[in-house]
Amino acid sequence: MLEPLGVPPEAESLYRVLLRNPRQTVAELAALAGRGPRAVRSTTATLESLGLVSRLPGRPARLVATPPDTAVDVLVARRETEVAAIRRAAAALASELPAEHRPEDQLRIVVGREAVAAQFLQLQQAAVGEVRVLDRPPYAQDPHQPNPAEDPLLDRGVRVRGIYAPEALEVPGALTLLREAVASGEEARIYADVPLKLAIADRATAILPFTNQTSGMIDSALVVYAPTLLDALVKLFDLLWQVAEPFLPPAGDGPDDRLLSLLAAGLKDEAIARQLGVSLRTVHRRTSELSAALGARTRFQAGILAQRRGLVG
Repeated sequence: MLEPLGVPPEAESLYRVLLRNPRQTVAELAALAGRGPRAVRSTTATLESLGLVSRLPGRPARLVATPPDTAVDVLVARRETEVAAIRRAAAALASELPAEHRPEDQLRIVVGREAVAAQFLQLQQAAVGEVRVLDRPPYAQDPHQPNPAEDPLLDRGVRVRGIYAPEALEVPGALTLLREAVASGEEARIYADVPLKLAIADRATAILPFTNQTSGMIDSALVVYAPTLLDALVKLFDLLWQVAEPFLPPAGDGPDDRLLSLLAAGLKDEAIARQLGVSLRTVHRRTSELSAALGARTRFQAGILAQRRGLVG
């Protein structure tokens, strides 16, 4: 029972004998335990050092066992002191590691929607070469408002590339905001199955927001500084970039221009109706008419043919 607290089994056994038979001399204790006096003398010295046995005055000295509750408290306190010393030693050793090898300097968790939004803003403000973004709902920032950090990024000559899930463009006003961002210099592509939300700055920092399964909202994020993990995230982005379709803004401002652009982006009819502010029936009718005029058999083919003929982009 007491071995986890540093008491050897033979010492605990002798302690139990003394608990049942208090006030024994070493010779008497040896006879009761069936051990030699020399072995018992050595073991009782161990028990005394652990605070489990004490000697009464007199000759020959008699031994008494410390009550178990007190004995355990003493052992636990001793072990806690040892653990604290080990932790201090470990911290001293960790401080000698180069910064790039310290776990706490490679990954960090931020909690709270506002904290996540602030971390994303900080990541963009610190970028000097390139920002890569995988974009899909939900959002820590207000999706109806433009990204306040993007224009300053582009003004500084930072390359900004974004891969958007079609559902990202279903947010009311999102298409207009993306058109404005592309006009300012962002490079945007559409991919039907964006696997996660991600932002990477300069291969030096990345942020991966987490969605609360109950509320469906972003409530925390993992901030990554570890070079190996950053390399893997950059490779993931670059692979998706190769297979994603370029975002093609409408060639004009007419409803058909915007409809063709949304078809090319892969949005569903319900989302297109919301973006255009028209009924679902109107979207179905006009899509059929445009498809027939373009000679397209499917809505997706209509978007592609419109792209090739310069009706979008």
